[in-house]
Amino acid sequence: MSKLDDRSREILWAIIESYIASNGPVGSRAVTKKYSLGLSPATIRNTMADLEEMGYVTQPHTSAGRIPTEKGYRLYVNSILKQYSRTVNDLLLKQLYYRMRSIEKDMSNLLKETSKTLSAFSHYLGIATSPKAEEITLKSIKFLKYDKHRVFSVLISEEGIVKDKIIFLKESFSQKLLDKAANFLNSELAGLTLREAKLKILALISEEELTCNNLIHNALALCRQAIALETEDMLYAGEISGASNLPDFANMKQIKELFKAIEEKHLMVTLLDKMIDSEGVQVFIGSENSYSEMNELTMVGSTYNDGSRVLGTLGIIGPTRMNYEKIIPIVDLTAKTLTRILSKK
Repeated sequence: MSKLDDRSREILWAIIESYIASNGPVGSRAVTKKYSLGLSPATIRNTMADLEEMGYVTQPHTSAGRIPTEKGYRLYVNSILKQYSRTVNDLLLKQLYYRMRSIEKDMSNLLKETSKTLSAFSHYLGIATSPKAEEITLKSIKFLKYDKHRVFSVLISEEGIVKDKIIFLKESFSQKLLDKAANFLNSELAGLTLREAKLKILALISEEELTCNNLIHNALALCRQAIALETEDMLYAGEISGASNLPDFANMKQIKELFKAIEEKHLMVTLLDKMIDSEGVQVFIGSENSYSEMNELTMVGSTYNDGSRVLGTLGIIGPTRMNYEKIIPIVDLTAKTLTRILSKK
């Protein structure tokens, strides 16, 4: 990437910020009028030509002004991320906290509200992923007799996630025996992640002295079925009906493909998973998303945690000409708010 001098950087910033505000090509006259750069229109025109040659801006047609390229946006966004203070906007942090705090006991509803909050504050599409199934921590498990050969299992996690399913059995169990089985499993497995619980179940089954105990053997068999849950992450998406009517999206055919991507949740989860091992806010601009339908869109995202481990990701998807100075703090503070709530559980 070519190194820019201060004057070129100032003019590039002016082009980007004008384009974000106007959604139209930016000419030298507009930059001269709007920004006090102390430069003549001729100097600005020459610098804009240099920026185009270096690939930071492009000209839609000969008589038009310039618009930023992905390379220009990337330099601009990197500067914002470098200078951004993660202690800013206490008012926004309080608004986010009180909006989300009221439903903190229900993880699914909390993540739904998180995605809706991101959409409401940004006017773009807010998304969030649930904790990975194998990494949630078991709090308790219950078995309820459904009929002669079916049992209703309820798994409750420390994160507030409830998973339930019907288990089919070859033999019939009384509710009393089901309660005893649940009590044994809770004493052995509570506090373990589902991945750890699966490994411990296998270890207990392999111990010959335990397999001789019919109650314990049946309890372990029940638990193996109960925690054989789907491992695909849940994706929560906020309201996009209002966002799709904004001028930002007016001429973007890609919005239709975005709807398709939301329907194919594993694709969006894959994009969000790219940042699972990263700290702070991550920004993927256009083709950096590695998904063709996102080539004119940007995803700004971050991870959230429970104070000790990363649980999932959240973010905002919008046009490449989004207001990054506004969106980056919204994503960062929402992730902090969710982390603050989950750390108190």
